[in-house]
Amino acid sequence: MSEVPEEVRALAARRDEARGRRDFAAADAIRDQIRSLGYDVTDTADGPQLAPAAPAAPPSATRLRAADVQSVLDRPPAFDVSVHWLVEGWRDDILRGIDSFAAAGAPGRSVQHVVVDLTDEPGEWPDGVEAIDLESGTGWADARNAGLMRSLGGIVLVVDGCVEAVGDVAGPLAAALGDPSVGIAGPFGIVSDDLREFRESEGPRVDAVEAYLMAMRRELVVDGLRFDSKFAFYRSADIELSFRVKAMGLATLVVPVPVRRHEHRMWTVTPPDVRERLSKRNFYRFLDVWRGRDDLLERSRAE
Repeated sequence: MSEVPEEVRALAARRDEARGRRDFAAADAIRDQIRSLGYDVTDTADGPQLAPAAPAAPPSATRLRAADVQSVLDRPPAFDVSVHWLVEGWRDDILRGIDSFAAAGAPGRSVQHVVVDLTDEPGEWPDGVEAIDLESGTGWADARNAGLMRSLGGIVLVVDGCVEAVGDVAGPLAAALGDPSVGIAGPFGIVSDDLREFRESEGPRVDAVEAYLMAMRRELVVDGLRFDSKFAFYRSADIELSFRVKAMGLATLVVPVPVRRHEHRMWTVTPPDVRERLSKRNFYRFLDVWRGRDDLLERSRAE
């Protein structure tokens, strides 16, 4: 960092302090200042690292609308597992997740990684990763659904960039989904007594599996299982999907798997007032569809 201008180093220090206070909005604003001065900042265990910024890439003429992504669901499976990632920023988090699955997450299984990228940031992905560049502003559910359309794995994992595999993740999930009565499986489950308040649960039977990591059989995706496209923000989209699976008579199941969960970026960087407004909108959407379906909760308890 000795050749980096003092002004840039001072900004990097201020940004590090803001991150320490968890003031991520301020940290992002300072990052943009640093970028405007011609430098990129990368957070490492040893502190912020600065390097000359790569030239900004022009908006890609090849960016697709979600509706224009070509489906491969009419093809037979070509992999054991499809792992789906969504880039709304924080590319390094996704790279960490992909690397973790290559190292430990699916031993002995063939894996397809599908990355849906909503940013214009330049960068490369590891060999074999399928990257889909979608228009900036595409909603969370539409982006996730576009990735699902490219599924060629027998089981499909929807994974958030906060998740890092530290052992065999695919094996226990595949085993659970081998039971045809199970529709969705994952390590993070929630339950409700009244469809209005949800709380974490170790299950094994739960009312919803959270989309930090959720797995399903490809056949459900082939049959049309998708996230509700009304969910432009991620909150409650996983609950709504879980309830559609439960309405099919299938279980949503907590399956412990070895993962490490890091900071969930979209939660922490979204201003609290915006986060609350978008979360309420999504939850009301869930209630509009599922209000009065307490029978699904009763059935989950009875089983």
